[in-house]
Amino acid sequence: MKPSASAAPRRRRSLGYLTPELIVDAAMTVMERDGADALTFRQLGTELGVDHTAILRHFRNKDELLLALANKLIATALDGLAPSSDWRQTLRDLAGRVRLACHHHPQVAVVVAGRTSRRDAEFAGAEIVIGALLQAGLHGRAAASTYRALVEVALAYSAFEAVLLTVPGDDLEGDRTAWSREYAALPADRYPSIAAVSSHLADVEQEDQFEFALEMLLDAIELRVQRAS
Repeated sequence: MKPSASAAPRRRRSLGYLTPELIVDAAMTVMERDGADALTFRQLGTELGVDHTAILRHFRNKDELLLALANKLIATALDGLAPSSDWRQTLRDLAGRVRLACHHHPQVAVVVAGRTSRRDAEFAGAEIVIGALLQAGLHGRAAASTYRALVEVALAYSAFEAVLLTVPGDDLEGDRTAWSREYAALPADRYPSIAAVSSHLADVEQEDQFEFALEMLLDAIELRVQRAS
């Protein structure tokens, strides 16, 4: 009996077709399809139809590949972005794009969102953010510190949401209903502060907390500029 087409081994391809961009795209596919732990050079070789050692011609080790994935995530967010004349709108747009990229690639985001890729897309993103902060009226150390805080909060929140996208739906539903169930049922004599706002917690769950946190940061930037002037 002949083996089925699906059981047939994948044909090895010529190494000449292999590029860093192709490897990164394949790595994203493997991670989103099979989970972050599935990313190995051997699995990538199978995915690409090459011997896994061929990947070492482009990436010396897995960490170098992860940095390229981090850069790819930022490049995806920057694609088509045009900075606004309004610094707040520029930062809103970029933060929203980073969030969306993390939503589209949650397995990748969970692993690389905290990395500093030291590559072109990251530099381009930094230029946009710092330029917006200079436009807002921050300078020197204040602009540098605010840049780090703003980017890291946006990436951390995006990675946090990416984690939630990997949680089974039934488990996540329990988390969501906790605000109207377990929190609402807490005894006021033991948890008076929670009780004081418990009737609002379920409503707040329906709000976009990413946008709320972002607006607080943008308001804080304006306040810092006012204090410095």
